[in-house]
Formats: sequence, C-alpha cells, structure tokens
Amino acid sequence: MVSRRAVVTIAMLSLVVLAGCSGAGGGGGDSVGLSSDGADAGAPATASGGSDGGGASGGDAGSAESGGGTPAAQSAEFASETVQSRRALIRTAQVTLEVSDHDGTQSKLATMARSHGGFVAESSETQHRRDNRTWTTGRLVIRVPSDAFGPAFESVKASGTVLHAESQTTDVSDQLVDLEARLRNLRAQRDRLRTLYEQANETDDVLQVGDRLAEVQERIERLEAQRQSLEDRVAYSTITIEIREPEPERETPTPTPEPPKYHETPLYQAFTASIGGVFVALKTAAVTLAYALPYLVVIGLPLGVAGAIAYRRR
Repeated sequence: MVSRRAVVTIAMLSLVVLAGCSGAGGGGGDSVGLSSDGADAGAPATASGGSDGGGASGGDAGSAESGGGTPAAQSAEFASETVQSRRALIRTAQVTLEVSDHDGTQSKLATMARSHGGFVAESSETQHRRDNRTWTTGRLVIRVPSDAFGPAFESVKASGTVLHAESQTTDVSDQLVDLEARLRNLRAQRDRLRTLYEQANETDDVLQVGDRLAEVQERIERLEAQRQSLEDRVAYSTITIEIREPEPERETPTPTPEPPKYHETPLYQAFTASIGGVFVALKTAAVTLAYALPYLVVIGLPLGVAGAIAYRRR
C-alpha cells in the first residue's frame, strides 16, 4: 500500500510538472515577475478537460480548438470581450498656468475638482523674493472621475494663461484581463495546495506545502494590489497643474552722473563754488571758536592773569 506521504509527494511533483509544461506553452511575460503563474493555471484546465473528456467526441476537441475550450478558457474569453466592449482607459494631463493670484486660483481649482466629484491629491507652494518683491509658484494634483475628465481639463485651462497643456490616454484593458486570468489561476492553485496541506501528516510534507502555499498567497496579494492600482487610475483621472505668478521685473539702478574733470569746470561754477567754500570756511571757524571759547575762558584767562603778575614782578 502506498503511504500518504508518497501520495502527497506525487501530488506536489505533479503540480510542478504541470506548472513547467503550462509555463512553456504560455509564452506571456509577467509584469511583476510571476513567470510561473500561467503554468499554475494550466493544471486545473487540463484536469477539467481530462475529467470531462472521458466520454467526449472528437467534435468537442474541435470546439476547444475553435474557441470553446475549457470553462476557464471560456471565462477568460468572456472577460476579454467584456473589457473590449468597455475599454479601461487611464487619462492624465499636465497644465502650466500663469495667474495673477496663486492662492485664489488654487482654491478655485480645488472647488472645481470637488464639484466634479473629485478631490485634491497633492498640493505645494513656494514663495520667491527679489528686490523686496514676492511672487508664488505651486503645484496642484487633482483627481476627478474619468467621465468628468474632459470638462475638468477645460476648466483648468480656463483658470489662467496657459503656458503648456498636454493630455495622455493609456489603454490597460489587456493588462486587467491578464491580471484577472492570473489571479484566477493562482486562486485555483491555492485551493489545491490548501487541500494537500490539510491531508498532509508528515512534518516535511506540511512544511513543503506550507511554503508553496505562502508563496502563492504572496503572488496573489501582489497581483491584487497591481489590479487595484490600475482600476483606481481608470476610475479617477489625474490632472497635474503648475501654477505660477509672473516674476517681477528686475529693478534697474539709476546711474549716477560723473562730475566733470577739474579743468573742465565752468568758470561761473568754479566762482560760485569758491564763494560757497568761503562761507563754509567762515562758518567752520565760527563753530570752532564757539567750541573753544569756554576752554579759553576757563583755562586761558587764569593763565593770562598769572603771566601778567609774573611779568610785573620782574
């Protein structure tokens, strides 16, 4: 009788072999490095086909080749057709505006975003100074529902003088279909691994299956995060706005005229300047005398009297 451990080991080897075979035929790359996801998907499809194909005729095989395929393949085709009928588009735009009032424009754009059912995702501003003059520049990122992208984009451009404006549209429909298919396949593999984990009795089997189960769960979480990010960017478009107040012009200093050379001075200017110099000299002498007079009275007068007395005694 074959032991339970041997059964678990054979089941694990079967999963690895099926993963390798399916991965060799998938041919598709994984944007997050999960090159074996497609391989994991191949096992349930093959098993399902084998169990249903015991009594199937050649016409069933032909229908699989012509597009019928397994239930998983039919589900993938249906998801692909559904996305193609309503494309998943990521819309983004960048606008540079020159405005007279930075704060007023920023507040106006935030109100506009909320009126369209959106919100402000990011905002920043910087104040500049030159020659005692200031001006402000800033960056505003708003997100609005995709169906309101056009009106919001036009409202942004109408909020000031447009220096630059551009928009982009990226179709991510195929990426979402691929992510959904990979997630479906990984979840099926996770369910099989959980069954093996519950049936395993040996410690080595539990550890091997547990490690593989943790790896698959991690891949599922990464792909779900990637899908959620794409769906969020599809649902809400992003408009990045650079807001600038005009820079003030630099002040040009008034040049100081150079005085004429000495020999080029006009005569009347020299005469009037000399008269002015005389008045300045007299005024300077008077001011000097006014400063010196108290010293002369206090110091000079006693010295003079003492000198007179000494002279008479001779």
